[in-house]
Amino acid sequence: MTGALTLYRSSIGKKAIMAVSGIVLVGFLVLHMYGNTKMYQGPEAFNAYAAGLREIGYPVFGHEHLLWIVRVVLLAAVILHIWSATQLTLMSRASTMTSRVSNASRYGRKSNAHSSYASRTMRWGGIIIFLFIIYHLLHFTFGVVGYGAGQFMHPENGEYQVYSNVVRGFSVWPVSLFYIVAMVALAMHLYHGVWSAFQTLGLNNRHFTRFWRGLAILVTAVIVIPNISFPIAVLLGIVS
Repeated sequence: MTGALTLYRSSIGKKAIMAVSGIVLVGFLVLHMYGNTKMYQGPEAFNAYAAGLREIGYPVFGHEHLLWIVRVVLLAAVILHIWSATQLTLMSRASTMTSRVSNASRYGRKSNAHSSYASRTMRWGGIIIFLFIIYHLLHFTFGVVGYGAGQFMHPENGEYQVYSNVVRGFSVWPVSLFYIVAMVALAMHLYHGVWSAFQTLGLNNRHFTRFWRGLAILVTAVIVIPNISFPIAVLLGIVS
């Protein structure tokens, strides 16, 4: 028990929490992206996908039961990810202040500069992504932003009109532009995050450096490129 608490309070423990919660979120992003590609199959397929999400696990699970379990797990992963990132940032700042007092070597200063750049990229990217998540929920889940009066179609009697909601939502070019910018921030965050997760979990040794770097790029591309294609497809009239 004492060992577990010590690990939890250490930077290694916090990095492990950040890595595991990040992997959970990456898994969700892959599945979410794949589901959204059904938009290219037309309104019937996309709306059926939205309705089917509510019946996952039936008849073992009731209407939306498993979906709510997934939502709770994702919420916990987001909270743990943000908490660990905040704690690591505070620890890094404290360490930086200490190193400024000491006489750091030239190599050490160069390495810290690179680490600081990566940390800042992750930090600001994380903030943009967090704000995007809030907007995304308000936009496509609740329909309280980004639509004119009566434009957002709420589900009625089990019928979902998510296809028309997406088309109308992305037809507003500033909204689509914001989504694309958020996806660029997500790409940077994912690449650094996936790469760091491999290091934290001890998988990133010198023999597999190129493999894990390539995998980080692949994961990022698989998630981000299709997500960027959705608003562009609507703006170009490919999806209408």
